[in-house]
Amino acid sequence: MDLNTITEIVRRPPDRPGANWREGDAWLAGGTWLFSVEQPDLRRLVDLTTLRWDPLVVTDKGLEIGATCTIRELYAFRPPADWTAGPLFGTACEAFLSSFKVWNAATVGGNICMSLPAGPMITLTVALEARYELWAPDGTTRTVDALDFVTGNHENVLTPGEILRRIEIPVHALRKRATHRRFTLTRLGRSTVFLVGTRTPGNNDLLLTVTAGTTRPVRMVFDTMPDAPTLQQSIDVIPTDVWFDDPNGTPGHRRHLTKHFAEEIRRELASGSPT
Repeated sequence: MDLNTITEIVRRPPDRPGANWREGDAWLAGGTWLFSVEQPDLRRLVDLTTLRWDPLVVTDKGLEIGATCTIRELYAFRPPADWTAGPLFGTACEAFLSSFKVWNAATVGGNICMSLPAGPMITLTVALEARYELWAPDGTTRTVDALDFVTGNHENVLTPGEILRRIEIPVHALRKRATHRRFTLTRLGRSTVFLVGTRTPGNNDLLLTVTAGTTRPVRMVFDTMPDAPTLQQSIDVIPTDVWFDDPNGTPGHRRHLTKHFAEEIRRELASGSPT
């Protein structure tokens, strides 16, 4: 879609691009959402892709993902052999309701900052216990837990002019055993629910992440593997207004699916073999 209110595009922003932020600006990375709807309040686009942030950096501490890393680049990534949760990268990329053309442009950071319930990069990073590095226009930096970033449907903690710089995934989460369940109304449809469970090697714990069916991510942490009734009760206490309601599923439908798939995940991780 043409954005006929735009009067300027900043092609070469400074290394700290927020320094020149002003009302009417928008960050431009993949632009897959930005150019899909009218943006009457925007006057200027600031192109982040020219900063050439490293898309993926493997360190002793884990994985750093630059906010402008494309979905195609993430999908092509081959994690170290001991990162047993590595298959989640491909799973999350395949959960996009998009064509390969979108994969070539859409960015990890853009999907997170859109903060939609079905955002698969949100699912991935919350499930892997990531933290986000945020840059403010005044030059300060803060780090937030991925779980706390999205606050509701299309809502997050970013302040005006603040930018997501990188995602940091800790190595201990990448070395966990992981499994997932996802449901859509159609084969290539938007996620109605998307759940990920992880278990620490040598421990009998469980971390369950619930997304897509809720307006914000929900994380359930169990030091020891819960029995079925305990897990079901934990899902029952999710507030009613947190369950998402749209044409892809009612809150009741999403709660039912979440309870069903959570039990499958529990049994799989408890038994040590796929169900």
